[in-house]
Amino acid sequence: MSLLAVLLFLAEGLTTGDGLAVLGKGLGAALAVFTGFGTALGQGGVAAKAVEAVGRQPEAVGAIRSTMIVGQAVAETTGIYGFITALVMIFVL
Repeated sequence: MSLLAVLLFLAEGLTTGDGLAVLGKGLGAALAVFTGFGTALGQGGVAAKAVEAVGRQPEAVGAIRSTMIVGQAVAETTGIYGFITALVMIFVL
C-alpha cells in the first residue's frame, strides 16, 4: 500500500468526523505490514546459511535444499498473516 493511499484513506476519515479511529486503523495496518521486513530478513538468512552448508558439504544438497524451502515457507506465513491483518484492519474494522 502506498503512502498516498494511506493518506487519502486518513483524509476520508477526517472529513467524516471519526478521524482518530481511522488514524488508529491506519497506524495499526502499517505496523501489521512491517512484518514483511522480518520475513525478508529471515528468508535471506536461511538462504545464506543454506549456501554456506552446500559449500561445506556438496553431497547433501538435496536435504539442505528441502529443509531450506520448508523453512522459507514457514517464514513466509508471517508476512502473509501480517498482510491479511492489515487488510482486515483497513476494510472490516
